[in-house]
Amino acid sequence: MMKITVKDFAETCGGKVIRGAKETEILSIAIDSRQVGPGALFVPIVGERTDAHRYIGKAFSAGAAAALTQEPEKAAGGAGALIAVQDTREALRKAAAVWRRRFRGPVVGITGSVGKTTTKEMTALAVSSGMRVVKTEGNQNSQIGLPLTMFRLSPEYDAAVIEMGMSEFGEMSRIAAVAAPDYAVMTNIGLSHIGNLGSRENIRAEKLHITDCFHEGSVLFLNGDDPMLMPLHGKMPFRTVCYGTRSGCDFRAENIRLGEKSCKFQAKAPDGKSAQVTLPVPGIHSVLDALAGLAVSFVLGVPLEKAAIALSGYRTPSMRMQIRKTGAGITVIDDSYNSSPDAAKSSIDVLCGFRSGRRIAVLADMLELGKYSRQGHFEVGAFAAKAGVNALVTVGTEAKAIADGAHSVNPDMECHVCENNAEAILALKKILLPGDTVLIKGSHSTNVSEIVSELLTV
Repeated sequence: MMKITVKDFAETCGGKVIRGAKETEILSIAIDSRQVGPGALFVPIVGERTDAHRYIGKAFSAGAAAALTQEPEKAAGGAGALIAVQDTREALRKAAAVWRRRFRGPVVGITGSVGKTTTKEMTALAVSSGMRVVKTEGNQNSQIGLPLTMFRLSPEYDAAVIEMGMSEFGEMSRIAAVAAPDYAVMTNIGLSHIGNLGSRENIRAEKLHITDCFHEGSVLFLNGDDPMLMPLHGKMPFRTVCYGTRSGCDFRAENIRLGEKSCKFQAKAPDGKSAQVTLPVPGIHSVLDALAGLAVSFVLGVPLEKAAIALSGYRTPSMRMQIRKTGAGITVIDDSYNSSPDAAKSSIDVLCGFRSGRRIAVLADMLELGKYSRQGHFEVGAFAAKAGVNALVTVGTEAKAIADGAHSVNPDMECHVCENNAEAILALKKILLPGDTVLIKGSHSTNVSEIVSELLTV
């Protein structure tokens, strides 16, 4: 974190220091009082259920150097400084936007309906083979999380790779104004959050706001295999670069070989140079995510071969396509972090790459699909039946349509319709055999990681 004092922060966020020493240095910024350490600035967020102003006293007791407050009349006691603001969320965004613009290196924003985190990780890894990179940690990709990442930008880094998520109209504009990416990657346009946004066209339009702060040298990287994105190539008021497997892509994957736990391909750059890439993760979606990273690193001046070698060291984040083996000889594909129709289909493709034993998919509710919910779940079931899944276990009310979709293709397909995770666990314990491979996937709030944890004890 760059050096910042209480006075500096107050000036950048439009606040006023109403108590404490203005020259006190802030060493970190936290929105959770449980994560406050000595020298931290505590930013209390007023949420739907909790007003974090009640924890300001606790933050000072934990060593906080300062805290923001939009309720100065209720100022808590303590030794730290207090900065009065009209709105703590807006103050955090304002200060983060100022801080980002003090960073001199390129900032790369990553968005898309599916694969943002994997693409962010692979892009950061590829770029880091030639530059010092700071990246979004965990899932800090929202209106609150993203500003916190901006305060980690400092002169010790040459570049930043920032994940940028959105779920409603106006959200991308707000976080783009903070992150102001010089470069941006759009991974795909799927059905995620279509319940809020209404159509794929609306989703694309909203995500394109990632380019709101583009300048003359900016570049938008587009997945050329996505039919919603390829038509944008060469049609925008800034440079676009396409990556994918099709002949019209600037960065192309050739000679793709997909394995159960890895994949290999030849990456070809626009200058005609190529490099062999070996990824320790399966799936065609992994190839596309890696290509995005290679395209970005190439444009930033990192040699293609160097970036390709770096990608061989990629490691999957928790609950994202992690392949494990149980003591009973069952392979578990833990992709439980989140789900959407497009993501579920990609995961099913990976499952069906396993050829020994049966292929069993545990698929839970996919949320925020609105009026497209039944259609989206039904299509995933039909896709699973066509792809070669041997048995389905659905979890939740919406997921019942997955079984309906599977039976529309194969009326005899084995399907176990469960109301909750506990029922699914019981069903799996009855049907799983040594040598089987089981995929676990569902929206984050379905907590299907509980199923993974139980299976790993078998």
